[in-house]
Amino acid sequence: MDEKKQNKNKQDEQDLSQVKVDADIKKNEAVLKELFKNADDIVFRKIEGGQNRKVKMLLTYVDGMTSKEAISEYAVQNLMMNMDLNSLENSPETELQNAVAKTNISILEVQVLITLGECVDKMLSGETVLFIDTCSKAVMLSSRGWPMRGIQEPAAETLIRGARDGFVETMKVNITLIRRRIRDPKMKVKYTQVGTRSKTDIAILYIDDIVNRTVLETVEKRIKNIDIEAILESSYIEEMIEDDSYSLFPQIENTERPDAAASALLEGRVVIAVDNTPTVLIAPAIFVSFMQSSEDYYERWLPSCITRLIRYLALPIVMLLPALYVAVTQFHPNMLPTQLALYVAASRANVPFPPYFEALLMELVIELVREASMRITTPVGSTIGLVGGLVIGQSSVEAGLITPLAVIIVALTAIASFTIPSYNFSTTLRVIRFAFIILASVFGLFGISIGLSILIIHLCTLKSCGIPYMTPLSTFVENRRDLRDTVIRPKIKNMVRKPKYLHPEKEKGN
Repeated sequence: MDEKKQNKNKQDEQDLSQVKVDADIKKNEAVLKELFKNADDIVFRKIEGGQNRKVKMLLTYVDGMTSKEAISEYAVQNLMMNMDLNSLENSPETELQNAVAKTNISILEVQVLITLGECVDKMLSGETVLFIDTCSKAVMLSSRGWPMRGIQEPAAETLIRGARDGFVETMKVNITLIRRRIRDPKMKVKYTQVGTRSKTDIAILYIDDIVNRTVLETVEKRIKNIDIEAILESSYIEEMIEDDSYSLFPQIENTERPDAAASALLEGRVVIAVDNTPTVLIAPAIFVSFMQSSEDYYERWLPSCITRLIRYLALPIVMLLPALYVAVTQFHPNMLPTQLALYVAASRANVPFPPYFEALLMELVIELVREASMRITTPVGSTIGLVGGLVIGQSSVEAGLITPLAVIIVALTAIASFTIPSYNFSTTLRVIRFAFIILASVFGLFGISIGLSILIIHLCTLKSCGIPYMTPLSTFVENRRDLRDTVIRPKIKNMVRKPKYLHPEKEKGN
């Protein structure tokens, strides 16, 4: 029954897109009122324009999405007080609505609409549609004016040094923030819409003489093939255009920082901005890009190299440290120094749980504390996370449920996870950590070796928009030059060439 109703709605929408604007505004009004029945926020404003002779007109818009002041001052007033129909009829324009749009409407952006489907789309996008009696076409008046959040620093990507502005929920504002940083006519913006009901505006940004054409065509094709009712956040687009939706690893990068998006464009990548969300997408994304931060390029190169090396050292700690603890204490205690092995054995004498259960329990507690601290206000959340971790850890040791060494291992792992700049990449590593703990509890170090082998094979076969995920690490013979900006950060004056793995049209940059 629901499928039949959806098919009927799609058929009605398709038919409306083929219905042309009628010369009789009463018929247009009747169709629109029937379509928007019980929608009280749709406004129909009838006016009569002209000085010596009057002509009936109809303005339609969505209340709350338009700037009423702009329409009243730059359109309605001119139409009602200053429009001379006699001179318009004698003008070179063959159609009245074209003459009205050119001579009596002082709004910057106007457009002639042919079908009622176009009129409905423009209305629901915040524009005002003008119907003129005896005219078989309508006029769109640009009047978008919905409430907007002010530009603020992204809470999830704070930096010590760098720009403090962040993307907002309005797509055109986000494009403007990028334009401020790249004042190049070669930077192109392509608009499209996705979602049969939401009709969400999407912008594809790239620099024409740098971008990898294959990546651009892949992104455009995948977005065009999306068939979904609504796009409520950019994550919908991310999931539908990535190469392997079953992989735990993110294959599309996301950011709320305009400087990060501008940097990606200058490298030859493609940026996807989605309306109603402050998070833009960057394609393609590779493994090393998730280990880099914008602040790496704002500090001096030597401290930035050290910071980036610390992140790469934290990477195996996040994934493997609890699993190594389980494997060594449960299967290979002889690998520990004698004094440490005796201490571990003594501390575990009164613990009722095996090492793997101990590690899984503490990791689960840490994830619960992390999740709880994220769901409440920031000052209280950080306090709960700190106090909760200390209290639970100390109480568990005193109760004899876990060993002090296990608390140290889990705490060090949690701290190391915060060094990863990308939140979704850090989440992936946390999930993988549980898998390694299970393998270590069954097979010991051999299980960890099996897990690492599977992980490396998966990463080497994974692609992002056709670009190998482990580039340039897996293709260092061909792309030796790109290795300079992976584990270490070179000097800015040495970063004059675009990444070779993207096959940019123009390799050298300023």
